[in-house]
Amino acid sequence: MELHSQKIRKLAPENDPLKIGMGWTVEDLDKPQIMVESTFGDSHPGSAHLNQFVEQAMKGIYDAGGRGARYFTTDICDGISQGHDGINYSLAHRDMIANMIEIHGNSTGFDGGVFIASCDKSMPACLMGLCRLDMPSIVITGGVMDAGPDLLTLEQIGAYSAMCQRGEITEEKLNYYKHHACPSCGACSFMGTASTMQVTAEALGLMLPGTALMPATCQDLKDAAYQAGKQVLKLVELGLTPSKIVTMDSFENAIMIHAAISGSTNSLLHIPAIAHELGFSIDADTFDRMHRNAHYLLDIRPAGKWPAQFFYYAGGVPAVMEEIKSMLHLDVMTVTGRTLGENLEELKKNGFYDKCQGYLEKWGLKRTDVIRTFDNPIGTNGTVAILKGNLAPEGSVVKHSAVPKEMFKAVLRARPFDSEEEALAAVLSHKIQPGDAVFIRYEGPKGSGMPEMFYTTEAISSDPELGKAIALITDGRFSGASKGPAIGHVSPEAAQGGPIALVEENDLIRIDIPERVLAIVGVDGKELPPEEIERILEERRKAWKPRSPKYKKGVLKIYSEHAVSPMKGGYMV
Repeated sequence: MELHSQKIRKLAPENDPLKIGMGWTVEDLDKPQIMVESTFGDSHPGSAHLNQFVEQAMKGIYDAGGRGARYFTTDICDGISQGHDGINYSLAHRDMIANMIEIHGNSTGFDGGVFIASCDKSMPACLMGLCRLDMPSIVITGGVMDAGPDLLTLEQIGAYSAMCQRGEITEEKLNYYKHHACPSCGACSFMGTASTMQVTAEALGLMLPGTALMPATCQDLKDAAYQAGKQVLKLVELGLTPSKIVTMDSFENAIMIHAAISGSTNSLLHIPAIAHELGFSIDADTFDRMHRNAHYLLDIRPAGKWPAQFFYYAGGVPAVMEEIKSMLHLDVMTVTGRTLGENLEELKKNGFYDKCQGYLEKWGLKRTDVIRTFDNPIGTNGTVAILKGNLAPEGSVVKHSAVPKEMFKAVLRARPFDSEEEALAAVLSHKIQPGDAVFIRYEGPKGSGMPEMFYTTEAISSDPELGKAIALITDGRFSGASKGPAIGHVSPEAAQGGPIALVEENDLIRIDIPERVLAIVGVDGKELPPEEIERILEERRKAWKPRSPKYKKGVLKIYSEHAVSPMKGGYMV
């Protein structure tokens, strides 16, 4: 069958001379042409090192008889964007990267693609983009950074910062932590959104088995990038595209693994958005249904004990898959050209687990110290829940594996704020007391781009009293590093006149995680019958006036006008 690139050459006679002008040989023009798209750039540790993997993939492509072409769409870092309006661009830039991948692929005419990224939005963006292009594609990630002294990792910095502001540690101590938390390149070393999405790419069958979340500094990752470059030529030969690999069963596998690893709540934005590109409908209720009775196995930060590099040492995604085999679809196709079940059998034979065990032994650990067995899980009810009620008719999300048991059922006093800055100041100055429900609203996709409420969650969870006695409720979202009593993605959002916009001081808020309830149950500190609450909310609804859009030009104006509900993925339509 004629290659797509060769068809394009016949249609555009300028194609050949222009490629020769940038160094291609005449012989290169006849080869399969592969786009190597990465988010390489001096933007943050998750992307600054990616070019070495680009070059390895390019070499693999060349050695397998193809011609690679490097494309770059640098991402931003949520950590560097925290604390100012830069974080508002975070979710929107996922869709913009996907758009650029679509533009790069479709405007040139490639036969296949290698996609290289590491982090929170670049990973789902690559997955969205390659699904949109639907040409033979394979993913390689930039891995995870090493932990610092005493296994220090970045997600601890927010808590240390809050402790410093409360006078619990010195500024000198805080600076020490800041200067040693990121000793290498790679994604942040905990099971935040970046790590979760690396795992998701492998779980969907779009990476070589066992290659997600490798340490960024290890030779194994360079070898994997080279092999990915070679493998994409086999995918071209087989005509094996993402739509022929990724099915609804593949997405169900990814969600079951999400439950097993206590993955980031941001996956409820990203996995539905990726599925949408292939014509599948996944919403938050899908996660809730599949997490019920799912076994949670992974003892990795922020909910667990170990930095994320230990995940690979313990056998990575394949080791988790082996434990939850009974809950997976093993007949799904993968980029190896074999099924998931066949891949797992091959890994047992080729020494993969022995190599990983060698890394783990250096730390004096067993695999089960990091990845529990199916019969000895950390929990048996998944890790996230979707709460609904008159406060969140379309739903809201809570990572219950990170919530203190004291907060699984509670009735709290509402303390509403219309920005994170106001809420954070109230928490740090002790204006928030046990029994309060802190609301941060007008932070959804249409309100301000749906930024993270990271600093407020860290201030609460690092406070030994408040961390077990209050809740944070928002139409924004949380960092994958967040822990504690945090409920996000409340929908409809305040900017659309959702009930969260109608909450007033001292309303009573019922949280019931086992029963999946988030509701207003009282006014002025007094519980009232449901019909009376509805009457009061209707009066407030009539008096509510929509706010003027926060952004009147640029990317965030476009995003706020076109983003769907967080319960559907927050993608643009």
